[in-house]
Amino acid sequence: MTLHQNEVPVDESVVRSLLTEQCPRWAALPIRPAGGGTDNTMYRLGDDLLVRLPRTAEKAASLRKEQRWLPRLAARLSYPVPEPLHAGEPSAAFPLPWSVYRWIDGAEVRPDTVSDWAAFGADLAAAVRELHALDLGGATRTGELSGYRGGSLHPCDEWISGALDDCRRAIGPEVDVDLLERLWRDGLARPEPTGPHVWLHSDLKPTNLLARDGRLHAVIDFGGLTVGHPDAEHAPTWDLPPEARHAYRETLGVDDVTWTRARAWAIAAAAGGVAYYWHTFPAFVAECRARLRSIAADAG
Repeated sequence: MTLHQNEVPVDESVVRSLLTEQCPRWAALPIRPAGGGTDNTMYRLGDDLLVRLPRTAEKAASLRKEQRWLPRLAARLSYPVPEPLHAGEPSAAFPLPWSVYRWIDGAEVRPDTVSDWAAFGADLAAAVRELHALDLGGATRTGELSGYRGGSLHPCDEWISGALDDCRRAIGPEVDVDLLERLWRDGLARPEPTGPHVWLHSDLKPTNLLARDGRLHAVIDFGGLTVGHPDAEHAPTWDLPPEARHAYRETLGVDDVTWTRARAWAIAAAAGGVAYYWHTFPAFVAECRARLRSIAADAG
């Protein structure tokens, strides 16, 4: 499945070659596909390991960021996060950096794996509060830690306005895109955030969360790790049932202005996803469409 221009092809033989060359102690372990997202392709390695390979040279920067920062954050968090065990180097087999992580057992977050959505929302809020409370340790909103989701909505206006036009053409019959555009502009009209910068995961959607025994167990995929304002961190709650979203907001005490900006970020990510991945990643487009329907229903 190719999602981007200039995507680097990879398969199990490439992974085996990389392991043989750089990690011979793991080279004989079984390899099997473990899915893929918009940034990386993944392979399960034996029972205890995961290999992640960036799809493009641009996506490789996020993987390097995980290798650099996750070991520093993990020791200060009470919940499991990915643990990089090997920072792979580019080679003739694969021209980009890659990683081996310890496998985290857990289930995808779905109605059949979460027993109490309100409790799950409170769990997620507690995890977010813990991450945001960590000392920045000298990290600043520069370079690799300056992701757009930690900043202002305004630089995204032209892009998202175009994406909403694409949505109007593609999914107009199933969701009120005019309403979504009004909600987007409502977020733009709110005062800019003024609080201190914090650590941000930046993409806490259900596919980046793991459940165990019906509750939140782990947070994965820190490729969007950023330092900035927390508004966009709340956006993926529109991917969850209302009772989870309400418990999350109540637990964190998110004020109305911040919540309005968070909703605008939720629209931005979903509308942009529909527009960009319409022809290449139907499963992700389905997630984005569901989020937009949720936002419209919630506002209605």
